[in-house]
Amino acid sequence: QVQLVESGGGLVQAGGSLRLSCAASGRSFSSHSMGWFRQAPGKEREFVATRWINDNTYYADSVKGRFTISRDNAKNTVYLQMNSLKPEDTAVYYCAAGLRVGVLIFTHEYDYWGQGTQVTVSS
Repeated sequence: QVQLVESGGGLVQAGGSLRLSCAASGRSFSSHSMGWFRQAPGKEREFVATRWINDNTYYADSVKGRFTISRDNAKNTVYLQMNSLKPEDTAVYYCAAGLRVGVLIFTHEYDYWGQGTQVTVSS
């Protein structure tokens, strides 16, 4: 049974940093795509970042230059380093894993989801 478990969310002041982790179990995703999405209250779940084979990455314009997605294949874990946080980054952040490879930016392209972790940025 595949499980994705996020951690690292919390409350931070604007301009601060947080590092989210997503530990996968049940199978390896080292050859597939893993990504991060977020969902603010009353809004659709939106793409944040994805990383796939050969360390290719792709980011939403809203986080480019501030967020970095990385992975540790030995630990089957993906990370999201978030710097220069803004109040508009406040959301529940979800980790996702896809069995396909490539730039996966839509929710329907991913096969597995974590339960989410809350990130709140105060002004």
